[in-house]
Amino acid sequence: MTGELSPIDKAKFVAARRSVDFVEDGMRVGLGTGSTAAWMVRCLGELVRDDGLRIKGVPTSTRTADLAREVGIEVISLDEAKWLDLTIDGADEFDGNLNLIKGGGGALLQEKIVATASDQMIVIADAGKEVETLGAFPLPVEIIPFGWQTTKSLLEELLINMDVLGRDAKLRMNGGRPFLTDEGNYILDLHLQRIGNAHRLSMALNQIPGLVENGLFLDICDVVIVGHGDGRVETRNINEGTVENDRLDFIETDNLFTDLND
Repeated sequence: MTGELSPIDKAKFVAARRSVDFVEDGMRVGLGTGSTAAWMVRCLGELVRDDGLRIKGVPTSTRTADLAREVGIEVISLDEAKWLDLTIDGADEFDGNLNLIKGGGGALLQEKIVATASDQMIVIADAGKEVETLGAFPLPVEIIPFGWQTTKSLLEELLINMDVLGRDAKLRMNGGRPFLTDEGNYILDLHLQRIGNAHRLSMALNQIPGLVENGLFLDICDVVIVGHGDGRVETRNINEGTVENDRLDFIETDNLFTDLND
């Protein structure tokens, strides 16, 4: 029940609840990955079940696809959809220009493909994800397994000439084995602390052979919805230059919102 949630989970919930107000009947919607996006998928499932909302969802990971089907959302591939009306996803960090770091959940490649194939991207986050300068959260990059240590060495050499404070690159693990993305790739987490020029870094990273994509989402997000633990919600639209504030009441719900973990 929402009344039993921690303040952070309440913040995630209200941001997710507000985001589904942007979804209209008949839309093709990109469904993000992560704990905040999971709230959004369940909120959409509630609208499908109770209000007859008809949408087609394009998930950004297998776990999001499984959850979407579980709550009754019709799931299609991006190839079937071709283009999306809207994508709603979380973020690990966002700055004042709505630039993002994403990939903490390991789905950055599919998330970026889906987001850039959308007319609009909405990011939902708790207030703790806002930063002045990107980089406190480790920047994930997806690399192919072949020759990954060579890719890592090239990446560390590149970082010497970048405006960053840290240069530590660590292979993400899952128990005693490397973490595998849905595409069968590895993730390197770059502990940069501060990124001085995110656009320059993003372009340089993607020139490294073996590096598939990086977790900098620049000039992609249109709206960020920031949730707070007391039910306050702030909606910032960078295209319209508007900021709206609201408050959502917590109400008791059924099991639709239980058993969600980060």
